[in-house]
Amino acid sequence: MTIVRRDVLAALALTAAATTAAACGTSASGSETTTTLRYQGSVGQVTPAELAADLGYLGPVKLKWVGNTISGPQDIQSAATGQTDFGGAFNGAVIKLVQAGAPITAVVGYYGVDRQINNGFFVPADSKIRTVRDLVGKKIGMNTLGAHAEAVLDIYLQRNGFSPADIKKVEPVVVPPVSTEQALRAHRIDVGVLSGIFQEKAKAAGGLRELFDDHQFLGDFTAGSYVFRKDFIKRNPATVRAFTTGVGKAVDWARTTPRDQVIQRFEQIIRKRGRNEDTAALKYWKSYGVGDPHGAIQDREITTWITWLEQVGQIPKGKVKAADVYTNRFNGG
Repeated sequence: MTIVRRDVLAALALTAAATTAAACGTSASGSETTTTLRYQGSVGQVTPAELAADLGYLGPVKLKWVGNTISGPQDIQSAATGQTDFGGAFNGAVIKLVQAGAPITAVVGYYGVDRQINNGFFVPADSKIRTVRDLVGKKIGMNTLGAHAEAVLDIYLQRNGFSPADIKKVEPVVVPPVSTEQALRAHRIDVGVLSGIFQEKAKAAGGLRELFDDHQFLGDFTAGSYVFRKDFIKRNPATVRAFTTGVGKAVDWARTTPRDQVIQRFEQIIRKRGRNEDTAALKYWKSYGVGDPHGAIQDREITTWITWLEQVGQIPKGKVKAADVYTNRFNGG
């Protein structure tokens, strides 16, 4: 297994430049409406967009799967550069891409944190890591850099008295979610960030110990949103409205439907799409974690991360406002 570091800010800057060039060559006044949306999925999982499509909530809008991703920043970069029509990521990553100049807008929340689903930082049960100070010099495995897990780690370290110099001594490294538990048990990393079905599966197997999770100090919150390019929205407002409203309805359906029925539906969806995926881990699914009805986005779910990004120097102070990042005007839920 390879563990890599990535220069996320450089990637965002390149994406913004590519997006600007693409936008310059696109006619925003085109009248042709797009009703088939290209997107990336996740192995062995059912996203709210896929659930919405299966439930018939997207109306005339169809989804076209073009591959899988393990990275929110990569997913929204693909949307920003026109390789896909929409993508989803941690709101902090969306903010950074907007600040870098990419003309994208978040339209609906699609994942979050609550008591049932969160990002837990785990170590082997026999690890000598016991306190926050023990994290100095340690490798923290997470699905991507510059996104949710790294933001949570930074805030946790800040709130426990770490200086910026101390924080730099804690090393986030990239490990695919499907490999994190294995990497942790094999001691290739010191700490592993586990969430959703991967966390529940790892806890059921035993032998791990949780240091902390983001719900403990941040509470319930919608953490990530689906985005579209602004030129796409201008050309296809009805499509964006159907998608946004449908995803919101699917999130509500998953929240209010008995868990066993949701899991059964997920299993059916994965079998029908025929991508040779294992459905065994779906039994551990508990929640999408979206905090607000219909996936509506709130200012606080954006401003929290704007403040953090400003504090750590990843975006200039005062350059990005919540209104620059999202809109609820297409959410008809």
